[in-house]
Amino acid sequence: MNKLTKLWRFLTSPEMLSYLVFGVLTTLINILLAGLLYDVLHWNLYVANTLAWVASVAFAFFTNKLFVFQSKSMAPAVLLREAMSFLGARLFSLGVDTLGMGLLVDLLHWNFWVAKILMNVIVVILNYIFSKLLIFNQKK
Repeated sequence: MNKLTKLWRFLTSPEMLSYLVFGVLTTLINILLAGLLYDVLHWNLYVANTLAWVASVAFAFFTNKLFVFQSKSMAPAVLLREAMSFLGARLFSLGVDTLGMGLLVDLLHWNFWVAKILMNVIVVILNYIFSKLLIFNQKK
């Protein structure tokens, strides 16, 4: 099987398609809430970005666990391990997002929306890698 066929199968797999759908919804929650708080209500950039992150992470955990990676176990030990791993990975990506937003908006004077969308693309890629390989890895 050639590389393009493998890539196509990966990109159109049920897991990837559901990750993309829920990722888009998570991203919309993040972008719209951050925009509402920052652009409409004129909250501090970092407060707006962080609160948007909290809301989107809560949504993402449950959709990733149940629908994307189909980790159905609700055993306390499994749930705690997944939740803590998910939170740790998302805190890392929050740092990437926050530093990126600060760099792009505050230092380079990019448009907020352009910076927010770019940073979300980077964060979505990081989060998939963490979720697939570390958090909801069924081989553990």
